[in-house]
Amino acid sequence: MRCLRALFLTALLAGSVTMGHAAAQPPGVPAPPPPPNLPAMPDISGSLLPGLQELIDRVIPPPAIVLAPRQDGAVLETAGLSPTLAALREAVLPAPVGDPIFDAWPPGLAEYAEGQVIEVRDVSATAGLLVLVPFRQALLMKYRTTDAHGRPSFATATLVVPTGAWTGPGDRPVVVNNLPIDALGRDCTPGYSLANGWTDNTSVTDFIPPTTQLALLRGYAVLIPDHEGPWMAYAEPYVAGHAVLDAIRAVRNLLPEEFGASGFGMFGYSGGAIATHGAVKLLADYAPELSEVVVGAALGGVPADYEILARSMNGNLASAVFMAAVFAIGRERPEILARMNHLAQWITTSPAKDLCGSVFGAAGVLMLPIDIAANFADPLDSDFAAEIYRVTRMEDMRSAVPLYIFNGDQEFWIPAEGARNLYREQCELGASAVYRGVFGEHLIGAVTGYPEAMLWLDELLRGAPARNEC
Repeated sequence: MRCLRALFLTALLAGSVTMGHAAAQPPGVPAPPPPPNLPAMPDISGSLLPGLQELIDRVIPPPAIVLAPRQDGAVLETAGLSPTLAALREAVLPAPVGDPIFDAWPPGLAEYAEGQVIEVRDVSATAGLLVLVPFRQALLMKYRTTDAHGRPSFATATLVVPTGAWTGPGDRPVVVNNLPIDALGRDCTPGYSLANGWTDNTSVTDFIPPTTQLALLRGYAVLIPDHEGPWMAYAEPYVAGHAVLDAIRAVRNLLPEEFGASGFGMFGYSGGAIATHGAVKLLADYAPELSEVVVGAALGGVPADYEILARSMNGNLASAVFMAAVFAIGRERPEILARMNHLAQWITTSPAKDLCGSVFGAAGVLMLPIDIAANFADPLDSDFAAEIYRVTRMEDMRSAVPLYIFNGDQEFWIPAEGARNLYREQCELGASAVYRGVFGEHLIGAVTGYPEAMLWLDELLRGAPARNEC
């Protein structure tokens, strides 16, 4: 989740704490070495936190939410929401950044088709200072997409086209680089940085590993979606999947002569794997015409199952990243917001709602469990949580394209259990898939698993058949 940007930073501080649960090994995948015998984390969610939750709501009043008329043209859906919850949901949405291409809702959005381009801006001048390898043009596109509930929305994505003619087979391929955005504010996105230049919120994981640069040097165009959507719904897989698929549609609609017959290959690690996971599972039903266009998808460090992450990321150095993801999903699923206590409401309506992962991730040093933000006991073990896990797992949805899945065998915050389960699920559903367990935890695994994943994607983009190891 920003590869996880915050997770990477805290990984350097955390050392090796194994929190994951062992999983049955997929066929043909060698078993990883057993984890070290480390002491278990203390259980602090028993009798203490329910009483603390009640005390918080008695001592801390709810925030006074004063809503001004919206200036961005958005009309928020309030059906089924109480007036209090509707006001809270609006108050936690990201603040505008002052650039209409990221802020403004187009009038008549429902009249646009999915992937229809609304606005295009040439950002070659500012993007050149960040990309650092030669390219012909960088175009920031604003296009129509769909939110988590099937309602019209919009997203942005940047297309970078390399210099020189394509000399390979067919038309120039496109690498869809689903970066780990992992953020709550709109100025934390790669599209904002490419359009406005380097800022304090520009993430190093927009450039490391250098997928964009390597792809351009290989002669591929690169598509970089801002897949969290206008509400910055970090970790919401339906929003992200729709945004990625509609970004591909937007490229094909905008430049049909150059990319109308191109193959598109996806890559995503960590938070980028959330978007890639959502896209491949939604592709068959949401964008069936792309089934023959997307040649495959490589995804690593895969947060495919939030129930596993609830065990591995809660109450430790990753807890702030986990809580931010839960909150951001609540921007699209406000029933989550209804379960926040007054303290959490104050925080999520404050400027904290616009922080990037490198900032909010640092709060993980407090190692607070998510119970401290909830208004009911054992929130991660509740029936309510089980339903959120089920929905975001996107279970029993078959990928329409070949998959290359990899994960660090020594992962402790995003355990390999989730990636192995995803591989097993897709094999059972009849998809074409490859799984690789690689050496390392989240940071090291991103390096050790990267070369083979990119070679696999490169082969598919040049017309080779996908290997299937199911």
